[in-house]
Amino acid sequence: MRYPPKAQTVLALETSCDESAVAIVRIQGGRFHLIANRVASQIEEHAKWGGVVPEIASRKHLEILPVLIEEALSASNQSISEINAVAATVTPGLTGALLVGSVTGRTLAALHDIPFLGIHHLEGHLASVLLNEIPPVPPYMVLLVSGGHTDLIKVEKHCEFQRLGRSHDDAAGEAFDKVARLLGLPYPGGPAIEDLAKAGNPQSFVLPKGRVSRPEGGFYPYDFSFSGLKTAMLRKVQSLKSGPGEFPLENLAASFENVVAEVLVERSIRCTLEQGLNTLVMVGGVAANKRLREMMSEEAFKNGISIYMAKKAFCTDNAAMIGTAALIRLSSGMCSSSLQLGVSPRWPLEQADLLYQSEAPF
Repeated sequence: MRYPPKAQTVLALETSCDESAVAIVRIQGGRFHLIANRVASQIEEHAKWGGVVPEIASRKHLEILPVLIEEALSASNQSISEINAVAATVTPGLTGALLVGSVTGRTLAALHDIPFLGIHHLEGHLASVLLNEIPPVPPYMVLLVSGGHTDLIKVEKHCEFQRLGRSHDDAAGEAFDKVARLLGLPYPGGPAIEDLAKAGNPQSFVLPKGRVSRPEGGFYPYDFSFSGLKTAMLRKVQSLKSGPGEFPLENLAASFENVVAEVLVERSIRCTLEQGLNTLVMVGGVAANKRLREMMSEEAFKNGISIYMAKKAFCTDNAAMIGTAALIRLSSGMCSSSLQLGVSPRWPLEQADLLYQSEAPF
């Protein structure tokens, strides 16, 4: 894709779950530049409940988003009149949370007579790696692994996606949260397990690598299932707690983390090779996990695959990735979404183009 020679600047909003985020992103000379970035986490608020409470998340977004917008504009030394477009996540996510960002974005766009772009959250994650100093060039395979999604997506070119693998139950991030709860660890579970696993032996326990059966026989080669692994962890925890000796918390955490990483790495490498690609990208919140990053890098090197990973700061939900995705859409000629575009808790990534039609799909 040829990017426009003239600089374009987007004000981006992200409120799909429990992170309120605002960023100002510019494309100039074919490179993406993060001008300002603000993220307000709600982790402490939701930790006491053991997970995200949608009503609380929406209220917190409503309270903090205007402050973050003002801070981002101030940090960038720009006024809203210098912004070329406003973007906001509109799908998938928590409906109430999405509405806060979407209504704010559409209102700003209407008030200042600039385009509004409704962005698919997963498209934002796919764009996060383009903020690297040296970004990947399509075609490539992407492992998108987060709290709500575990997908293998082939990116033929920017804005053209094909999902080849997915989770049939919980996403990897959800599995981390639920197993952390089994182990008595705080929310969010991913960082808690990663920290504890540093002192454990990842080979202590043999745990299942879930596979998904085809109706006609055999298995889906690139799909994921973590329900059997969670059940195995539950039974292991119950057995060890009722038995003699000290409860091996660190070893359980390390073994669980290790088997999840092995599954993600094995299927990602296989999918990349069998699709005839030599570049693999990893994005999403779970992509920040150190063991996963090390294992993926090692196996990619063994198989002659170039590996690109989103910076850790852009793995979890943020508005910088939403702004980058919006700039790609602007560059592709899809200039705006309808101001009547609403929000949706679910929407296929393959149908993201419909977000830019004159008649809003939802």
